[in-house]
Amino acid sequence: MKYYIIIPAYNEEAFMALTLQSLVEQTVLPSKIIVVNDNSTDKTAEIVTSFSIKFPFITLVNKKSDAIHLPGSKVIQAFQEGEKHIDDQYDIIVKVDADLIFPINYFETIINHFQSDATIGMAGGFCYIEKNGDWILENLTDKDHIRGALKAYRKETYEQIGRLKPAMGWDTVDELLCKFYNWKIVTDESLHVKHLKPTGASYTKAARYKQGEAFYSLGYGFFITAIASLKLASRKGKPFLFIDYILGFWKAKSSGKPLFVSPEQANWIRKYRWKKMKEKLL
Repeated sequence: MKYYIIIPAYNEEAFMALTLQSLVEQTVLPSKIIVVNDNSTDKTAEIVTSFSIKFPFITLVNKKSDAIHLPGSKVIQAFQEGEKHIDDQYDIIVKVDADLIFPINYFETIINHFQSDATIGMAGGFCYIEKNGDWILENLTDKDHIRGALKAYRKETYEQIGRLKPAMGWDTVDELLCKFYNWKIVTDESLHVKHLKPTGASYTKAARYKQGEAFYSLGYGFFITAIASLKLASRKGKPFLFIDYILGFWKAKSSGKPLFVSPEQANWIRKYRWKKMKEKLL
């Protein structure tokens, strides 16, 4: 199976070479790697160019934008720019962050999952962060969720879910729609990926409001949003984030912001979320 990788990158000179090196050492190489240099002011572009000279399947795309760097919207806009520079002759498309180190068998294993079952729509490993000299699981989500840093999609699934949404929450709605259309999601605990820059390390208050806005856009409704906000704030060890999330939800609701999903999908999502919560309680 052929796989293409798109990497949005903004000022990643500290990690870019490490990420690319881990990708060019894969036991099954990607057919294409597109790195979208999203208005970086450091040496990100030079690093990618040096790799592209040695490895012709790596392409640098420069994107100019004045938009502020908020989680979700900016990174997916860059990803979408990368999509303009690929053809459709792939079986798997992968969104990768520019601060990861993959084990050499990562994509061989991912491909094996897709080949083992034609109903698998998404697959991924787990991110680990360094703490006190040890690499520990970056435990921000449940183990049945694939982190936005390393999403791999079967092409048919990717097209059916409507590709990626340029807003915070994109890496949740993709999985919910995947399940809505009866595709399976596989997470492989044997695949440990080193995440060099922990998620949310530089998020501002405006970005935190975006999380609540994302919960609204997913069609959660207030009560599911409150539970999800409390859980996420607790996992991050910052209980006061709960307030920011709720304020973001009400801001989006009062402004009449459109949902990511149709009314039918939103209704299904709420039922699915309640079902999962009841299963955990029992």
